[in-house]
Amino acid sequence: MKQRNLYIILAVIVLGVAAVAYFASNSKSAAPAQLTEEVKLAEVPVTEIAISGPASTPEAELSGLAWYGENLILLPQYPNLFDESGDGQLFYLPKAELSLYIGGARGAALEPRPIKLIAPDLTDQIRNYQGFESIGFSGDRVFMTIEAGEGKDMMGYIISGTISPDLSTLTLDTTKLTEIPPQAKSENHSDESILVMEDKILTFYEVNGEAIVSDPVVHVFDFDLNLTGTLPLENLEYRLTDTAIGVGNNIWGINYFFPGDEDLMPTSDPILERFGTGETHAQFPQVERLIRYQYSDSGITLVTNKKPLYLTLTEDIRNWEGLVSLDTIGFIMVTDKFPRTILAFVPLPR
Repeated sequence: MKQRNLYIILAVIVLGVAAVAYFASNSKSAAPAQLTEEVKLAEVPVTEIAISGPASTPEAELSGLAWYGENLILLPQYPNLFDESGDGQLFYLPKAELSLYIGGARGAALEPRPIKLIAPDLTDQIRNYQGFESIGFSGDRVFMTIEAGEGKDMMGYIISGTISPDLSTLTLDTTKLTEIPPQAKSENHSDESILVMEDKILTFYEVNGEAIVSDPVVHVFDFDLNLTGTLPLENLEYRLTDTAIGVGNNIWGINYFFPGDEDLMPTSDPILERFGTGETHAQFPQVERLIRYQYSDSGITLVTNKKPLYLTLTEDIRNWEGLVSLDTIGFIMVTDKFPRTILAFVPLPR
């Protein structure tokens, strides 16, 4: 009997030791791995598209891009600089030429063609006029935003017009300007991005950081430039300099930080904290990334289950101001005069 009890006790001890070893092993494997160095996101390359002519000069200060049919429209902030006797010029490039260049079948620089702007007495109607900021089309109708103001006393405007099918002229209806009040007292910022949807127009304020605008919204207009309401927009740190419609209900945006904008430096960057950063972004102070929104009739929300696209940085501070989707292969972007006029292709990762 005593011998039997001894066997039972020994069996219990063995089982106990095995159980402890099992749970210790599983506990150890379940613990999160400790990274020895910061994980970096893959960055996407920026391929410059060489352009020539007046649109390539820093004076062009390109501030927006849009597709009109099979042509890319390039919007200067101050079109009047290119037409001493008139109201100014915009520019365009055929999509076919851009595709040949991006595909490597054409190496010579592309020269954007002029579009004559007709906008009688426009600048006389706007106090402290600071130029055009964005452009979009619905058929032959064109819609543009304008920035005005001084210091932190800013005002945005939306205006409409028509473009001739041969792209020779773009005529604005200067009898109707609709104000777009800013959402914060922030120097040199207004609604600087426009999206023309099937039955409405959306305009986006440039700064939507949590410390600057607690509850940002997108302004919604009808095609007669009447403000019909607003849509909630999630906070986004740094600047939102332009937007483009992607596949489905996706909206892409340029999320950009210019190192001189210290007033826009947040205490935290939720996108970086969630996804990490890119290798060159860990080396330079600027931020150049494309983020994704999801559009619905109830609001515009950040897509948080997909990584942002970080652009590969250089030592140049590139002030990206214009964005359009190029079919489903990527984007075309443009800078203003910092560091110079740069038209570029950015591929979508496959």
